[in-house]
Amino acid sequence: MPQLSVVVPVFNERDNIPPLLAEIAAALRGKVDYEVVYVDDDSSDDSRAVLDAQKAQHPELRVLHHVTRSGQSTAVWNGVRAARGTWIATLDGDGQNDPADIPKLLAARDAAAPEVKLFAGWRTTRRDSFNKRISSKIANAVRSRMLRDATPDTGCGLKLFEREVFLRLPYFDHMHRYLPALVKRAGFQSTSVPVGHRPRTAGVSKYGMLDRLWVGLADLRGVAWLMRRGKVTRVEEL
Repeated sequence: MPQLSVVVPVFNERDNIPPLLAEIAAALRGKVDYEVVYVDDDSSDDSRAVLDAQKAQHPELRVLHHVTRSGQSTAVWNGVRAARGTWIATLDGDGQNDPADIPKLLAARDAAAPEVKLFAGWRTTRRDSFNKRISSKIANAVRSRMLRDATPDTGCGLKLFEREVFLRLPYFDHMHRYLPALVKRAGFQSTSVPVGHRPRTAGVSKYGMLDRLWVGLADLRGVAWLMRRGKVTRVEEL
C-alpha cells in the first residue's frame, strides 16, 4: 500500500496533465511510496484520453471519472475516498501548484506534534491576475474574521492531511476551501507552510471573481453554524 496518495481534480486541463505528472514523479519517485489519483470532473475536452495514455509512463497513476460534472470539492472527496494512502496530498490540476513543495509539507508533518493533521500550503507570492488576487484577499480576510481559523490562505490547492481525519469531516460543496476550520472543529490542529505559486501556462481559469465572493459568503454562514454547533469531548475507558 502507498504511504502517500496525491489527489488531483481536473476539468478541461488536457495540456497541463503530462507536465504535472512528470513533476510529481520527479518530486516523489524513489523518495516515498506513492500513488496519483486523478479525478476527471466530466471534462468536455479530451482530458480523460490524455490521462489514460499517461498510465503507460506513470504506473502510479489511477484515473477516476465523474459521469456528471460535480465540482472540485466532490472530485477531491471522491479521490480521497478511493485513495489507499494514509496521508493525502492535493494539487490543483492547472499546474500552478509546484509538486516539488510536497516533500516540504511531508517534512513539516514529520516535525509536527501528533495533533496537527493538516498542513496547508500558503502562497506567499501569488502569480494570478489582479482580480483573482483581490477577491482572494477579501475572501481570506472575511473568512479569518468569522471563523478564527488562523490560516492566511485556505484557497491554495496544495495541502497535506491525514485521510482518516478528512473522511470524518462534514461533506458539502466547496468544503475544500474551509479545511482548517473543519479540522479545528473535529478537535485537531492545522499549520500553514509557505509554498511556491506559478502562473497558469495552459487552459483557462474555471472561477470568476463574483463566483468566489457570492458563493463564499453563503458557505461562510454555513461553516460558521457548524463551528458553533461542533463539540469535541475527550473519552477515557476505565
